[in-house]
Amino acid sequence: MKGGILILLAVLGIVGFMGCNGYNGLVKQDESVKKAWNNVQTEYQNRADLVGNLVNTVKGAANFEQKTLTDVVEARAKATSIKLDANNLTPENMAQYQAAQSQLSGSLSRLLATVEAYPELKATQNFTQLQGQLEGIENNIKNSRKIFNEEINSYNTKVRSFPMNILGGMFGFKMKEGFKADEGSDKAPKVEF
Repeated sequence: MKGGILILLAVLGIVGFMGCNGYNGLVKQDESVKKAWNNVQTEYQNRADLVGNLVNTVKGAANFEQKTLTDVVEARAKATSIKLDANNLTPENMAQYQAAQSQLSGSLSRLLATVEAYPELKATQNFTQLQGQLEGIENNIKNSRKIFNEEINSYNTKVRSFPMNILGGMFGFKMKEGFKADEGSDKAPKVEF
């Protein structure tokens, strides 16, 4: 009888230790996802901050098409108005967030393409510096999104794996959504001269 109780206590102790260790692992993964998400948001904020300077430089240097500038300003406002917490990374929230960021990217691309018609603007040092900074920020955004998706993958794998799926479910750990490619990006753009 005493031996059975000791064995039962030992088994319960091992299971308890494994449960605590598993829970702590889920918390660590969740915090890694949050950190990666904060890094993505930081890069998007850097871009949003730079857009105002870019638009003002373009306005000051050229008699520019107002609609293009308005589109950029409106897309920036929409992109910065959506606040998404790392705990709410649902497919719907991620799609809404990603759509707003894609709209800003598209507006910036149209702005930079339209600028080609203004050689005096392309020659200004401020515009050249801002354009270079914008390209760097876009690369940082891509890298941050890649790291975020890697963290999401690790987290989701852990949340879905047995026995963590049971333990995670008990403590409210749910799968999170990562970034997906924009619709139509699977088709190569057609370049014509």
